[in-house]
Amino acid sequence: MEDVQSYAPAVPLSIDRVGVRELRLPLLVRDRARGSQQTVASVDLGVDLPSAFKGAHMSRFVEALEGWNEEISYQSVRRLLENVKERLGARRAWARFSFPYFIRKAAPASGSPGTVAYECRLTGELDEKGQSFLLDLDVPVMTVCPCSKAISSEGAHSQRAVVRMSVRMSGFSWLEEFIDMAEEAGSSAVYTLLKREDEKFVTERAFAHPAFVEDVVRNVAQRLSRHEHVAWFSVEVESLESIHNHNAFARIERGLPQAEPS
Repeated sequence: MEDVQSYAPAVPLSIDRVGVRELRLPLLVRDRARGSQQTVASVDLGVDLPSAFKGAHMSRFVEALEGWNEEISYQSVRRLLENVKERLGARRAWARFSFPYFIRKAAPASGSPGTVAYECRLTGELDEKGQSFLLDLDVPVMTVCPCSKAISSEGAHSQRAVVRMSVRMSGFSWLEEFIDMAEEAGSSAVYTLLKREDEKFVTERAFAHPAFVEDVVRNVAQRLSRHEHVAWFSVEVESLESIHNHNAFARIERGLPQAEPS
């Protein structure tokens, strides 16, 4: 049959990335407590396209993903990217997996169990220089405003904040390690199920550990900078303000953006 994608384009410009988005599939992810867990991922796949070709064969992305059914890891993503490169005749291949990661957390006082979901994104890219592997993770925490506490005779304003981390790794690390860093940096972790004794515990703990977004981002950045498998990171904390008509944020980036995992 006629291969229109291989025709010369009317505008002979190379394309940095072309592909498909939001392919849905079940995904197996490593779990520190249970070994692994099943989740559902939205997958984006892409390649570069030279100026000599009109288009990419989109069905080949789907074929590559349908033939890939592995626990996500540096090695398994590399195999997928190599397959995509070969099928599409590309120099560079790229894949992003977006998925919720679930942790069963006990409430701090009653021990009542509840499941908390954390939004994760794992991105792999493969070219002639090698493979890069990037983890993005969103962790909700609670913060109490130190200024509000200091100037008020009673109470202080508190709110949820989101710690957003991007980490380029040089070796395997559990997702839980980064989640713990974020939750320990806030005034308190957040939970799905809280009984009255748990609400008392969380409130009192949070008010005993007030933190600005600047405090939280510095605490997370300090921990990431000391992590043996972190080659580069950016961390941003956004406070979803409860009494202001705006949000507050702070961001730190450190390391070597082009560092290659081993």
